[in-house]
Amino acid sequence: MARVARIDRIGGPEVIAWHDVALPPPGAGEVLVRQTAVGLNFIDTYHRSGVYPVPLPSGLGTEAAGVVEAVGPDVTGLAPGDRVGHFGARRGAYASHRVLPAAELVRLPDSVDAETAAAVLLKGCTAEFLIERCARVEAGWPVLVHAAAGGVGLLLVQWLKALGATVIGTVGDPAKAALASAAGADHVLLSRTDDIPARVRALTDGTGVRVAFDGVGMATWEATLASVARRGLIVSYGNAGGPVTGVGLGALAAHGSLFVTRPTLFDYYVTAEERAAGVARLWAMLASGAVGVTIGQRYPLEDAARAHADLEARRTTGSTVLIP
Repeated sequence: MARVARIDRIGGPEVIAWHDVALPPPGAGEVLVRQTAVGLNFIDTYHRSGVYPVPLPSGLGTEAAGVVEAVGPDVTGLAPGDRVGHFGARRGAYASHRVLPAAELVRLPDSVDAETAAAVLLKGCTAEFLIERCARVEAGWPVLVHAAAGGVGLLLVQWLKALGATVIGTVGDPAKAALASAAGADHVLLSRTDDIPARVRALTDGTGVRVAFDGVGMATWEATLASVARRGLIVSYGNAGGPVTGVGLGALAAHGSLFVTRPTLFDYYVTAEERAAGVARLWAMLASGAVGVTIGQRYPLEDAARAHADLEARRTTGSTVLIP
């Protein structure tokens, strides 16, 4: 029996319901995993609230880590007792056990524990593709990171500093500013009180940043537009402050012939080769010490509703894990 979260309708955190489900034995190419840590991501709240529509009823959660308990026919390279993680478009990670295709599992290095894996796989691979394959950031570039003390934000800051970028972060309060500074941000601005575009221009000799990573969305869109250098790039990758809508392309011309992209991880991790390369790059950054994982809070798995509420209210810092 598995304990599994499900939503039957869209809404607030209260729509998350828990069920006991009898799982079938793993079939051909499948693996039964006992999960020991589950990652919480903002995309989970989008699925729950309908920002990203999903067929109902639906599971929640897109990453976790655990231990292989059984393998089905035709599975090679994995055996009971192996430590694994998974992340991807398949929802349902809020569960004590899962049956998954073996091809979707990632073996964990000895140096990476389950909580770290659950906290970093999706967010770390997001940072990898945003920086290295989407924006292609180079050493010396000034870069803006909104929500720099969040789960993805802290990873972006560390990764960008490892590449030699100059990082300007925005955060909501002084406590989060301390976290972003400790992660390596060169300058940290307070989004609720600072004039972000004016400060960014002052810090970049009037030119603005080469790239802005914006996981907030509509709430920061105007500030982002006014902070980017001529022919710079806006990477809008999240909607924590509402989705960006109703934007005319003329705004990009008015602010200096800007480029903008709205990328998703799963368009950069399409093939097995892309997936393997991205994960290998993440493990290498962790092993080198260039990137570390900050787990700001832990919740029992069945307190997922409270975790969602805290995340949406911006009461969390770093990454959050749910413990079955």
